[in-house]
Amino acid sequence: MLHIKSVTCIKQERCLFEDLNFSLKSGQIMQLAGPNGAGKTSLLRIIAGFSVPDEGDVLWQGKSIIKNYDEFARELLFIGHKTGVNSQLTALENVQFWLQIQGYNDTQDLYVLLAKIGLVGLEDVPVRMLSAGQQRRVALLRLWLNSAKLWVLDEPFTALDKAGVAFLQQRFITHLEQGGAILLTTHQDLTTHFNDLQTVTLEYRH
Repeated sequence: MLHIKSVTCIKQERCLFEDLNFSLKSGQIMQLAGPNGAGKTSLLRIIAGFSVPDEGDVLWQGKSIIKNYDEFARELLFIGHKTGVNSQLTALENVQFWLQIQGYNDTQDLYVLLAKIGLVGLEDVPVRMLSAGQQRRVALLRLWLNSAKLWVLDEPFTALDKAGVAFLQQRFITHLEQGGAILLTTHQDLTTHFNDLQTVTLEYRH
């Protein structure tokens, strides 16, 4: 599905990584590992098409994402460090907004979903008044509301408790079983067994 082809990234005259090659297939989860400053977030942003590599290319289904970005973007769900939620809206309003802009019909019981992810009783509270962990949960709700094949997740477990981490990993398993693929960074160990877990480790380069 996804192929990183000879990708090089240089930031402020420092080469974060060069000639990087790896592939991610359907049903596979891959963890990017490495110390802070090694370029994990920079690589995720290149893969998501938010920035352009200094050399190399990112291919989706054999096509360059730069040349076919609209097609690629329809299959991509990116959740980064910033939650990407509207802090003035409630959790429920954020969910309804995401469904609307994606053209989905509101066919499921959203209150049930909010309860499952630990937001019961907080559905109508403005997101700005929620804790960091609760805001992260609101952002992660998109994983239940999106049909994208490729999930690119930067530290998705940040501010989540053990129960939240376990619940999220169960969602990962479902996505993989449905033919999706996941690329993520995390400082926390994955506590669920994944049949096809791969690791790419970036080293800090001076």
